[in-house]
Amino acid sequence: MMSTTLFKDFIFEAAHHLPHVPAGHKCGRLHGHSFMVRLEITGEVDPHTGWIIDFAELKAAFKPTYDRLDHYYLNDIPGLENPTSEVLAKWIWDQMKPLIPLLSAVTIKETCTAGCVYRGE
Repeated sequence: MMSTTLFKDFIFEAAHHLPHVPAGHKCGRLHGHSFMVRLEITGEVDPHTGWIIDFAELKAAFKPTYDRLDHYYLNDIPGLENPTSEVLAKWIWDQMKPLIPLLSAVTIKETCTAGCVYRGE
């Protein structure tokens, strides 16, 4: 068997503010991002299908979570009252891991140059 990691990227638009930053910090003000979420799946490639998981299955599994995030104010979502990239990555992990047991990482990029990776540790 061949262990492989695949990924699928999703983009959503959302607003937030970070309530626990020092007074005057720019992230304490309401602002928005074009967030990129990358879901990584690691497992054995099925010898018959040639894949670990169908990308369509991954997309369908993420859709309810995507719909809760896209064009919303993240601070209003239970569990995202302090929606840093780190908190958001773990929150998405917690939504997705029961649906996609082979989930191995969630990456969040809030800008082109800044983000984080959560691996369920």
